Amino acid sequence: MRDYLLTLCVTAAVTYLLTGPVRKFAIATGAMPEIRARDVHREPTPRLGGIAMFFGLCAGLLVADHLSNLNSVFELSNEPRALLSGAALIWLIGVLDDKFEIDALIKLGAQMIAAGVMVVQGLTILWLPIPGIGTVALTQWQGTLLTVALVVITINAVNFVDGLDGLAAGMVCIATAAFFLYAYRIWFSYGIEAAAPATLFAAILMGMCLGFLPHNMHPARIFMGDSGSMLIGLVLAASAISVTGQVDPDALKLFEGGTREATHAALPVFIPLLLPLTIIAIPVADLLLAIVRRTWSGKSPFAADRGHLHHRLLEIGHSHSRAVLIMYFWSALFAFGVVLYSVHSASMWIVFAIVVLSAVGLVLLLLPRFTPRAPRWAEAFVPPRYRRRPQALPAAPPYEGMADADAAEEAPEERVPVPAGINGATAIGARSRFTDRRKAGTPS
Repeated sequence: MRDYLLTLCVTAAVTYLLTGPVRKFAIATGAMPEIRARDVHREPTPRLGGIAMFFGLCAGLLVADHLSNLNSVFELSNEPRALLSGAALIWLIGVLDDKFEIDALIKLGAQMIAAGVMVVQGLTILWLPIPGIGTVALTQWQGTLLTVALVVITINAVNFVDGLDGLAAGMVCIATAAFFLYAYRIWFSYGIEAAAPATLFAAILMGMCLGFLPHNMHPARIFMGDSGSMLIGLVLAASAISVTGQVDPDALKLFEGGTREATHAALPVFIPLLLPLTIIAIPVADLLLAIVRRTWSGKSPFAADRGHLHHRLLEIGHSHSRAVLIMYFWSALFAFGVVLYSVHSASMWIVFAIVVLSAVGLVLLLLPRFTPRAPRWAEAFVPPRYRRRPQALPAAPPYEGMADADAAEEAPEERVPVPAGINGATAIGARSRFTDRRKAGTPS
């Protein structure tokens, strides 16, 4: 555990320290696209944050290679090299897209090629554990197609959820923390060395996200862009593939005794083997809803819009920060709930706690729909939105002899926005002090 934590800290430190220079580089190269209709930020913000995250990945792998307890991962497995090869390719495509806006189909082809590069070097799904049946071996073509599909789905799911400051990095970090605990338990408790690469990948991915989050929290100083979102999506998929398709469930000695006993004993392990799908459950749901929504309206599935889950949270009435925290909450509930159930599947308290937390999450989700009003004596202790509005006094009628010109109320002078120049950490160029609060894309 100490070596994993050291690798995590080095990855986070390198990512954090490089993000500042990368931001200046992005500003100098003009990697700051204009604000689009689907964007929620109001100021041009530099991208290319994935550059710092990629070098953090390289630093984490380099440090792990020189640690005595983790060096065996590189000697006994080719998966770290496979991950680095696929990550370098997808990162390069993401950097070009952040600067030049590459077509969506080209990016899709690059994602499939990056997945194929990892498959060629041995990072692929060899078998699938199926409850009640056991381990089912896959042919080479079946394993390749399943691996490529999982990589592409994960990359695009993470890319779709990257719509608010700190959302993608935070959700992936939370989900990866749960995945790390599960992979470390398989590696340490059961003594299965095949789970060591997945544990290492999860630790490095957490470091990448933690190092980038201080620069990306609202208001964001820099965005990770496609170079970052596709990169962490690929690393997340590589971790899932490594532990799901490489670790043989038979080595866990679960299929002993009768069929019923073996199935019941294997249930806690079969569920976490689907953990890669649960940790991206929210992004995948957003991805599927977006495809159905756009296809139903006659648009391309790759056409951008403002119908994502985080956009809907903002429309309900949540603030930017609260919408991000709600997404964090649901991501943690899905991921850690599955891990806890895998450890103590016989305890009904875990199921009860998950149900209670789900109810709390629904209340938080619908909170803006309720407009509670505090009593008069407590109005001084609550925020203004919970206070009762004072009733407006009726306007006095004008005097009979008053002229129309005197009776008419003078129109207020129009406030001219004052250019603010470079304001804060994210504003580049002139910005109005009076931001337009209308939804993007609405008519003037």
